[in-house]
Amino acid sequence: MTEEKIERLAVLIDADNAQPAIVDGLLAEVTKFGTANVKRIYGDWTMPRLKGWKEILLQHSIQPIQQFGYTSGKNATDSALIIDAMDLLYTGKFDGFCIVSSDSDFTRLASRIRESGLFVYGFGEKKTPKAFVSACDKFIFTEVLRFKDDPGEKITRMTSNELKNDRKLANLLRNAVDASSDDSGWAHLASVGGNIAKQASEFDPRNYGYRKLGELVAATKLFHIDEKIVGDGPSKAVYLKNKRNRSHKKS
Repeated sequence: MTEEKIERLAVLIDADNAQPAIVDGLLAEVTKFGTANVKRIYGDWTMPRLKGWKEILLQHSIQPIQQFGYTSGKNATDSALIIDAMDLLYTGKFDGFCIVSSDSDFTRLASRIRESGLFVYGFGEKKTPKAFVSACDKFIFTEVLRFKDDPGEKITRMTSNELKNDRKLANLLRNAVDASSDDSGWAHLASVGGNIAKQASEFDPRNYGYRKLGELVAATKLFHIDEKIVGDGPSKAVYLKNKRNRSHKKS
């Protein structure tokens, strides 16, 4: 499934596994993908620990859904969110879903929505189990959404040496460049980004302290980079080539 602009989105938030501090960044991120036609948040609003959500919900017109915890040790909130998600899915009015939680209980829900041909964006903390992360088309770690309002949450930019020594990152980038390259070994940056999205739903340059993929790739110093002006405008097409290849001249 290729990532594209999604028009109609349902944003469903698990209040037990999300923090009010992420909401501004969350909704700004959602606008990159489409319009949030539905914004709902689920929790037991009689509990004092959810008190901090009240003002945030009013500001952003997020509809709180009350769900009492009927039995100790059982998460009725998760069940309510899943039931609503399936009801919304069956309406056929949505192009994608945003599931905001760090809870692996939503793994099957994400898979089921994707089976119906809809796009699934997951939002959760870095502690989110890999199963849920992988079940989504795209997963954004909420730590990168907080820094605008909370300087203490700002992600530290990794150095070139740190990036080079991150074998998982280096292999991901190299594999994406190789898979996207032409016969001469050069790959268009946009194609590389598309390939990475297919390999790792959780990949985001901001996880390493960089705003854009091009900035991150340049910082690794693992690739030759060639920029070509497109047409008469200021736009540039960026091409990459693995430095392990002997020849790096672009034809």
